Amino acid sequence: MPSLHPAVAEVRRAVRAALTGLPEGAVVVVGLSGGADSLALAAAVGFEAPKLGLRAASVTVDHALQPDSADIAVRTGRAAAALGLDPLIVRVTVGTEGGPESAARDARYGVLRDAARDVRAAAVLVGHTLDDQAETVLLGLARGSGAGSLQGMAAASDLDGVALLRPLLGVRRATTREACAAQGLEPWGDPHNLDPRFARVRVRETVLPMLESELGPGIAEALVRTAAQLREDAEAFDEMIDETIEDIVEPAEAGIAVSVAALAANPTALRHRIIRHVVASEFHVSLTRTQTLEVARLVTDWSGQGPIDLPGCRARRIGAMIEFTGAGAGPAVPASDRGL
Repeated sequence: MPSLHPAVAEVRRAVRAALTGLPEGAVVVVGLSGGADSLALAAAVGFEAPKLGLRAASVTVDHALQPDSADIAVRTGRAAAALGLDPLIVRVTVGTEGGPESAARDARYGVLRDAARDVRAAAVLVGHTLDDQAETVLLGLARGSGAGSLQGMAAASDLDGVALLRPLLGVRRATTREACAAQGLEPWGDPHNLDPRFARVRVRETVLPMLESELGPGIAEALVRTAAQLREDAEAFDEMIDETIEDIVEPAEAGIAVSVAALAANPTALRHRIIRHVVASEFHVSLTRTQTLEVARLVTDWSGQGPIDLPGCRARRIGAMIEFTGAGAGPAVPASDRGL
């Protein structure tokens, strides 16, 4: 028998590791665009899932952003069926909120979530690779949006109650292409992946190759290692916050309050994380670094300043507590009026 191509073996190993432990008889759903990454993923799932007693399906989202998108979706569905997956094709209308990339992503993940719920799937699998992770970290670095974005994408996360798995985060994009070629699979090349209007495309086609050229090979792997280390740090911080939070917060009218003394006693990094965690948990919004620093000043640089407007809520100091209340709970002083 001919030996298994190394690229095919690498993708299958990654998928097997992700699927191992799921309950026998469960359904897994592959997000299948038809590109090399998701096609290699689908082929591996089609091979590995039955061996583990799992049923596999695919969902192809037709974003209707190209004239021939319907034909591409049908062709992709046929490829899925040939690989042993039950194909589903869903056509969506992509909105404009957050820009075209964000709107298309939101529409895609909404379809994947709904499809997974319909079949009570144990997990949704998507084909993000090591290269995608490196691009995500670099984009987060450029935005200056803190350690949270530099953690990149998680190998396992939650999609509104459905497990979302990314088995290929340790696999290079070149490997998925080789895996497709070795199995006689013909990926679809999305023209948007070459459109320099999109920041991710510029990072992929220009920035990362330039960094590799100027600084030497291994930049993508280094970025991914950085993301993994930051994720480990974040998990440690989260554990510390979980252990601390119940002792330093208490209910407040229309919100929640946090002890000034307890916040002041914590290191700066942990203090900031507690502030962000409290706001995210209570009001389901995220604070920027600037907003977090404004709230922290109520602890470390208190001089009688008034309430602070935040997304969806307000923060103010009342005696020995920092109180967070809904946005409609009384007047607040905008940051611009405080010279910030």
